[in-house]
Amino acid sequence: MRDNFNTYIDDIEAGFWIDLCVKRGRLISFARGEEFASAGSPARYLGYIKSGTLKYTVTSDSGESRVIGLEFDGEFVADFPFSLYGRKSRVSIVAETPCQIHCIESAEVAAMMEADPYVRHIVMKATEAIFSTVYDRYTALYTTTPQQRYEDLISRHPDLFSLFSLKDIASFLNITPTHLSRLRKNIVSGS
Repeated sequence: MRDNFNTYIDDIEAGFWIDLCVKRGRLISFARGEEFASAGSPARYLGYIKSGTLKYTVTSDSGESRVIGLEFDGEFVADFPFSLYGRKSRVSIVAETPCQIHCIESAEVAAMMEADPYVRHIVMKATEAIFSTVYDRYTALYTTTPQQRYEDLISRHPDLFSLFSLKDIASFLNITPTHLSRLRKNIVSGS
């Protein structure tokens, strides 16, 4: 079994979130390229991915789309915790492959959070875990080489290139597609 690509999963009450999405939500299909959440609008759902892959994107000042996150089946997708507070999303979350996602309305979870201290605690723990994952990735940009980041990425998800484009993977690693091609070539040749 692979290590969780998104390490926050190791530190949340995954069973709680799965049950919430599957039992209280509804299964929604998203076509490739369809947005689960749109930058500039509050995200409507939190979801548990039954099948498919998604990417989190932002747009640079120059208008270039950049990939800042990836999600896989068996993981969760959300503009978390911002959607719980009705805040506008800073990211777009886009289906990279056709997806089936068990979705629960963000407003419903927010109401549960207001009414139940246990749910508030679960949300707080999930927020901390997600922050830790994002912070680890941020610090890795400054403390590891692109090759180290690439090797870590591939060790966690060896089939990544069958799920995402080279351009998206390079963007996630904060390198150019040409640089990524060189890294792949060097690793294959053993250099």
